[in-house]
Amino acid sequence: MTATRVDRRLPLVVTVFEQSRRGTDRLELLQTLIAAPAFDPLFRGDVLRLPGDHPVFGWQCKVEGCDRGHEGAWELCHHHRVQWSEARRGGRTFTAFLAAAQPLKARGWPDGRPCRICPHLPAVGAMGVCIAHAKRWIGFRRDHEARGGTPVFETWLARQTPLAGTGKCRVTACGDMANPHPMRMCTRHQSLYEREGRPGDARTPDLRRWRNSPAVEAPLTCGDEAAFLRWCDQAPAVFQQNGVISLLGMAPLLKAEVQWALADHAKGQGDRANWPSLFVHRLVQHCRSVGARSLSDLDLEAVPISVRGIAKGMLACLRLVYFTRQDTKDAGFIETDHYGVRFTDSGSHYGLLGISQRWLRDLLWDYFDARLRNQPPRSQGPFKTARRGCVELSAYLEAQTPGGGRDPRVLAEEHMISFVADQRHRGLNGLPALGHDPDAVRVLKPNASPESVARILGGTRQVLRFGLDEGLTFAAGLDHRFVIALPHAGVQRGRRRRPFTDDIASALADPDNLARLDRMDTDDRGLRDIWETQVVTGRRSREVVHLRLDCVARINRLPLLWHDQTKVGNLDEGIRIPERLVQRIEARQAKTVDRFVERHGRPPTAEERAVLALFPRKATNRSGRMSMTTSWFQNCFADWVGELDIKGVPHQARHTLATNLIKAGANLVHVKRYLGHVSEAMAEHYVHLASTDPRLTDALNAVWVAGPGTAEPGRLLSAGQPMSRKQAEALAIDLARTSTPADGGFCTFQPVVNGDACPWNLDCHNCDKFVLSGADLLYWRRKREQWRTLAERAPDPATADFLHDAFEPTARAIDGLEKALTGVGLLEEALALDLRRPQDYFGRIWTTAFRARELAGHESAGGTS
Repeated sequence: MTATRVDRRLPLVVTVFEQSRRGTDRLELLQTLIAAPAFDPLFRGDVLRLPGDHPVFGWQCKVEGCDRGHEGAWELCHHHRVQWSEARRGGRTFTAFLAAAQPLKARGWPDGRPCRICPHLPAVGAMGVCIAHAKRWIGFRRDHEARGGTPVFETWLARQTPLAGTGKCRVTACGDMANPHPMRMCTRHQSLYEREGRPGDARTPDLRRWRNSPAVEAPLTCGDEAAFLRWCDQAPAVFQQNGVISLLGMAPLLKAEVQWALADHAKGQGDRANWPSLFVHRLVQHCRSVGARSLSDLDLEAVPISVRGIAKGMLACLRLVYFTRQDTKDAGFIETDHYGVRFTDSGSHYGLLGISQRWLRDLLWDYFDARLRNQPPRSQGPFKTARRGCVELSAYLEAQTPGGGRDPRVLAEEHMISFVADQRHRGLNGLPALGHDPDAVRVLKPNASPESVARILGGTRQVLRFGLDEGLTFAAGLDHRFVIALPHAGVQRGRRRRPFTDDIASALADPDNLARLDRMDTDDRGLRDIWETQVVTGRRSREVVHLRLDCVARINRLPLLWHDQTKVGNLDEGIRIPERLVQRIEARQAKTVDRFVERHGRPPTAEERAVLALFPRKATNRSGRMSMTTSWFQNCFADWVGELDIKGVPHQARHTLATNLIKAGANLVHVKRYLGHVSEAMAEHYVHLASTDPRLTDALNAVWVAGPGTAEPGRLLSAGQPMSRKQAEALAIDLARTSTPADGGFCTFQPVVNGDACPWNLDCHNCDKFVLSGADLLYWRRKREQWRTLAERAPDPATADFLHDAFEPTARAIDGLEKALTGVGLLEEALALDLRRPQDYFGRIWTTAFRARELAGHESAGGTS
């Protein structure tokens, strides 16, 4: 069975667009853009000569004053690269290496510069003269030295006369000037012709007359002139490191595509991929060798791996030119750059060809188009979820409906019900996903789960409901009952993460295991630094990975870590960190600055430091602003814990820290503030109260004041002083068993708790059996506002005074409760509570209280822990 070959060429459309914009139309379009004033003239010629210090395509060695070109993707020439490798093994920094490195002159190899005497002949060697004058100088120097004289080169140079040029090198792809030789080739191609066995057997007679009189051309004879001319037409532009990219001999459309792609890439100096001029030269030569007339003709699988990324980048650039926003709908993809939107850690291209039904693919495109035009999402997550859902629905329709679901008019409610049932069955049994998305980079979890099914159904429902609201499904002939039959999947969350157990925490903090994590970071991108920062601070992985270079500062001599809590909208948030972590981050800062110097040959400015990433990405990151991805850290962490034969994810460190804070005496308000949660409910989700030490952590809620029915309303009954565990257990009342909810508190009168009628006609506020706790503060505050409003609306002052006097005991009780809660630091937490709900009565934090009389007795006894 033969494997199906995937067509990876630039997608072309098969509709009217293909007829209206063929190769000639594309060439005219690119030529018009290239001729525009805004186009950089550096990329207009047939032979592009890029300056050595170009911010994107620079080729010169980073050692100051060095005239040699850097080697491949390195920023150093070969000689300095070898020196730097030795210096790095010795522990030196790149900054120190640059300061001590000595510049080198260019090799004695022709570099395309004109002769100092003959402007139409190429220079050779360090003297800067053509080969003919170089030989004349050698002869002149020998004669003078034989007579005992000392020749002066500058004096000799002033006496020379220029020779006539012989034009461009005979090789079609070469843009260098030809040497004054009957072969009419540059030195590189003349040597290449000799190495390849002289195809066509081109020869010259005795050249002694040519050496003495270069203006006289010796005749050139060929054994096979056709073979010689064919070699000249097909010979490559010889390898060079001086930023010269020859586009001679290329098809006009291919040449215009390369020119436009290079100019467009040069505009994005910040986060574009690194395209060394030498690698661009290799890609151009590959296009010549395969006879491509356009970049869209290339088979990317056959392109050399070293330049395949550049070819893909050029194709991505051309898609934005060749396809308008509406054209992409017919071509089966969408480009976010058409809308000025680029998601973090994402490209512009979103392919939709994994959806075989045209009506569904167009509906998804319209959904993306509306989101990008009106309200772009903050991340690519909604787009990936919607596309994944439509791919699953497309695969099901292709297999289970008449005609593969390509005609929406044949689809009915039963088909959608069957699709939902199939998805749920796959999720419950962990079966493989039905659809395959060829545009997805990789599938992390190929088997379905209840959570993935919920996302699939939710994404599909959003797209179909959008089409229903906009009338697109009606226009396509799709029955509205097919759309309505897709239920709302809700948010299916997995199990809550647990804190690390003591054994796992010890293993993750073991020095030997941490050293193993260091060894996994082969490029030293800060893998261990990220993990230790997350453990110490409890930040989310994304918040640590995306730290900026200047993230550590001291205010009032206290070290702070500045980060962005983008998930909750707190930008540039500062938290205190220990000194040990400060030292680790400062060491990482030095390495990051050294990498910047290695890339740019200078230290960053103050403005650049403010935006540099502390953990910079290796590729597509010339400016240093892009951080390593969160998925990179999580994948490395998963490999690490897999080697340790333990189970865990980085986010469990956040749960562990929150739980340890509670054990150390912090309350939910403290946890909320330190971890950056939006509510106490989320803080409680992290602290795992049920798994902590079963001490009465709710003793702080046993702050009581005398109720409004007592002789002294608001009198402090318990000052919140520490008490022993035995005393607290003796005073504790389990309200779930010995009380019943009342209006604004709890009734502890046992006949009422057992179900009998209240003998005082439910006059709770004047009853000494009524229990008032800190959880009721907000309720009583609202009661106070209600009474004040009634008093203000009283018909006469006497009535108003009566209402004030009637509520005065309750007001004193509320004031006393506020003062008591303020004394123990719980006022803010109490005010953040909403009106109590019935289900709150069964929570441990509300079902433990203390009798006022016993607390008052404890206060008078002055109990201490």
